[in-house]
Amino acid sequence: MNLRHIFLICFFNCFIHTGQNKFGIVIHGGAGNITEESMKDPAKKEEYLRTMKIALDSGYALLERGGKATEAVMKAITILEDSPLFNAGRGSVWNSEGEVEMDASIMDGRSMKAGSVCGVKKIRNPILAAHLVMEQTPHVLLCGNSVEQLWVKSGGTLTPNAWFIDTTTWLRWKQRLHKKHGTVGAVALDKSGNLAAGTSTGGMQDKMPGRVGDAPIIGAGTYADNNGCAISCTGHGEMFIRMHVASHINDLMLYANMKLSDAVKKIIHQELPKINGTGGVIGIDKNGNIAMDFNTPGMFRGYKHSSKGSEVLIFKQ
Repeated sequence: MNLRHIFLICFFNCFIHTGQNKFGIVIHGGAGNITEESMKDPAKKEEYLRTMKIALDSGYALLERGGKATEAVMKAITILEDSPLFNAGRGSVWNSEGEVEMDASIMDGRSMKAGSVCGVKKIRNPILAAHLVMEQTPHVLLCGNSVEQLWVKSGGTLTPNAWFIDTTTWLRWKQRLHKKHGTVGAVALDKSGNLAAGTSTGGMQDKMPGRVGDAPIIGAGTYADNNGCAISCTGHGEMFIRMHVASHINDLMLYANMKLSDAVKKIIHQELPKINGTGGVIGIDKNGNIAMDFNTPGMFRGYKHSSKGSEVLIFKQ
């Protein structure tokens, strides 16, 4: 083999590797009765778009530097959790007794490891607590005080309840005028071909204390599998649990040979409506294909991808 042949082999290997080295991140900030009327204030709409863009850019920057998909997912979600705009972290809604109870989960598509927390009240970023459960315990799901004890034992600090309370939102809740929808989530594919998914929420407005939705349930609101896809859901959690939406989409890809977009469409527009399920899904598959679909008037969503560019959206196009 001469030098010319060696050069050509190296060139094509590099070309093939580059072509397969797609990476990207997709986020959502909840789906629900989000209409043009509810977003008629230009400044309010711009703030939603700006915050989503910051989350996307931050998660993508980690991926671009060779970071892990799980790291990108956590980075994007913590930014959304810290914003009072979304129903997660600081923006969480209250239960029927006026308390914040937050849920979150994360899953690594490479190892199939997962961590979830539910009913936490004093952890600023529940997604980080979910990751702690995944990495430092033999369990998948921990609830309430046990999560906060683990958090403190691992060096974390608890956040006063007052940090989660926005005065205007609190007064609206007292008058039962406040109807904030949704959940936040992210899915990512890194340069090594690994997938990850994460979801975080304050739950359902005026829920019974102790209620748990789909966000911390692996297979319902969150799922990641390197053989298929990474999924994060938002919507009426009880229905997403009954239909195990996140893993169901992955199963349709693996066992029915469906494309990601087709599998998501089938679940969101055909299967969920049969049980009056409303909401949306974001996903990314092992080849870098993305999906963002919903059966509600709107869904806060966006993506940033190495070959597809970047976009943030609210309404149906």
